[in-house]
Amino acid sequence: MSLSLPQVRLMRTLETTNISGFVSEFILLGFPCRRDIQILLFVFFSFIYLLTLLGNTSIICAVWSSRKLHTPMYILLANFSFLEICYVSSDVPKMLANIISQTKSISYTGCLLQFYFFFSMCAAEGLFLSVMSFDRFLAICRPLHYPTIMTHRLCAQLVIFCWLLTPLTLISQVPFCGPNTIDHFLCDLAPLLALSCAPVSGITLACGIISSLIIFLTFLYILGTYFCVLSVVLQVPSGSGRHKAFSTCASHLAVVSLFYGSVMVMYVSPGSGNYSGMQKFVTLFYALATPFFNPLIYNFRNKDMKDALKKILNVLLKINMKD
Repeated sequence: MSLSLPQVRLMRTLETTNISGFVSEFILLGFPCRRDIQILLFVFFSFIYLLTLLGNTSIICAVWSSRKLHTPMYILLANFSFLEICYVSSDVPKMLANIISQTKSISYTGCLLQFYFFFSMCAAEGLFLSVMSFDRFLAICRPLHYPTIMTHRLCAQLVIFCWLLTPLTLISQVPFCGPNTIDHFLCDLAPLLALSCAPVSGITLACGIISSLIIFLTFLYILGTYFCVLSVVLQVPSGSGRHKAFSTCASHLAVVSLFYGSVMVMYVSPGSGNYSGMQKFVTLFYALATPFFNPLIYNFRNKDMKDALKKILNVLLKINMKD
């Protein structure tokens, strides 16, 4: 029996609406290699993940335990470290599970939730880096007004603004009907869009615009604030004063360089990544390596932070000696 044109259109609409139901799970290929190499990768990534959690947790504990560090600069740093823990935990545990798993599967809902949190944490990190650069700008360029402007109330409002960023939900509108194999270790934007069984040029464009705006606006804002900082620092007459001003910003600039250098490669053109090997390497860098290096950069270059960590270690050693 032949269908009329309205009936055909209705069937197509129903298929498009329910098409995502055909895919109940995705297969994350991850790092296809020999079993012994996979075990080695599992051990290596687990070690990096544990050190990342330990390093960022140490910053949070140092700021919490030392009253000297109860300032907007370190409060922002502690929140940034907590963000890094959430950021790295949104994808690495599943990556580790899939490395040693035979099925390497993730549910449809789990895949969208992973992308939801991973993208949200990535966007929040850009906002936090911008807020931290604003704090350094006030401290160096407006030192007399800094205590009245960067109050604890404003600091709390900026932190809440970064955490309450509305994440991207357009990916939930993409229809998936097979294949369901993702040549990646997480549910990232470009691999998911590549699996769509219907044209998603509008969603691809929207995702590209949103991610590009978040990346470039925050990055340009950070560049602008540090341009003002540099112009002020160069006018400082003493060399020791310039060195102190530069040292307070060097750690933040190093983190900014690590984060934006890798993220820009991936999210400026989310639909154009065709080299899965390069995608995995770059994503692995900013998803695992950047959160790992951040506490090392801040701890090694900051005297106050090192002093607070030494006090914590001394307390722990005394407790162990008593036991």
